[in-house]
Amino acid sequence: MDTLAVFDRTPTGLSEAKNDTGRTAFCGPYVLSAITGYPISKIEDIIRTHRLHPDGTPVKGTGSEDVAAALAHFGYGMTLKETYMTKPRKERPTLWTWMQKPRNVWKHYILAVHKGKEGHWILVKGVKMCDTYTEGRWTFVVDGPHRGARIMEVFEVGRKHDYA
Repeated sequence: MDTLAVFDRTPTGLSEAKNDTGRTAFCGPYVLSAITGYPISKIEDIIRTHRLHPDGTPVKGTGSEDVAAALAHFGYGMTLKETYMTKPRKERPTLWTWMQKPRNVWKHYILAVHKGKEGHWILVKGVKMCDTYTEGRWTFVVDGPHRGARIMEVFEVGRKHDYA
């Protein structure tokens, strides 16, 4: 049983986000930390470098370019699988409706959803989700806070060699 302690990831392959900043972090770094297993401080350093702003301020308001660049730095790639940006907000599927559709349960999916008037990143793998509202812990989507959130875009994430 002690041999499991040497792994930094959980046996299910769902790594919790590691907020080592001592403050509240935002959704982009949380999602990236859960995928890569690296702490949020490291993720924010990579995003700031990508933005050419290495000033140490918290990373807020990440776009898909920021997320893709950080993933690439850690050997991951992401591809846009679905976009609903051309539809009016009320006609876009909710997270719960999207969960009913067939997809690869072994892949990570980063979803851009509406949360109030702003966009928000959440991470889904199988029937679980992770984001800032769960404080980086994996929870079942059915128990999560975003079941009714409207989806803007869906990105599939995998190791870089899967997208070469």
